[in-house]
Amino acid sequence: MSRHGAVTFKGNPLTLAGSEVAVGSAAPDFDLACFGPNGMEHITKASVLGKPTIISVVPSLDTPVCQVQTKTFNQRLASLGEKINALTVSLDLPFAMNRFCGAEGIKAMRSGSDYMERAFGNAWGVLIDELKILARAVFVLDKDGIVRYAQVVKEVASEPDYDAAITAIEELAG
Repeated sequence: MSRHGAVTFKGNPLTLAGSEVAVGSAAPDFDLACFGPNGMEHITKASVLGKPTIISVVPSLDTPVCQVQTKTFNQRLASLGEKINALTVSLDLPFAMNRFCGAEGIKAMRSGSDYMERAFGNAWGVLIDELKILARAVFVLDKDGIVRYAQVVKEVASEPDYDAAITAIEELAG
């Protein structure tokens, strides 16, 4: 397993597994589990091509900062509607993610779980090696799946730069 960079959690340094995803590069493939109206579904890179996509990565929707991040993006992206894809990704089980999103009225964001193999975390360079959870990050892809914005939040307990990420997706959405 390759390693790159580091993040901190409450000041303690941690290692990120996988390779860093660079702006301008093709987004790595992914296959996320999602509990939808028809039961278990998959969200893949191929399924989001054709529209700009924002991917909000959180350690767990059972934590306050992750909940704030998801609610904030949901609220601020709602006006873009069908012009974009908006995803929240974590290692939470799809059922738990679905329950949280339903209870909190999260409608602008789809939730995708990387619980099965942690393949998203490794491919996108956001798996915290020591904890085996995802770091906090935001990625914006253009309609062709090219990464146009990337932020891995250095302190896992901190929120991302919402304004920069939203500006990036708004510019792509036209």
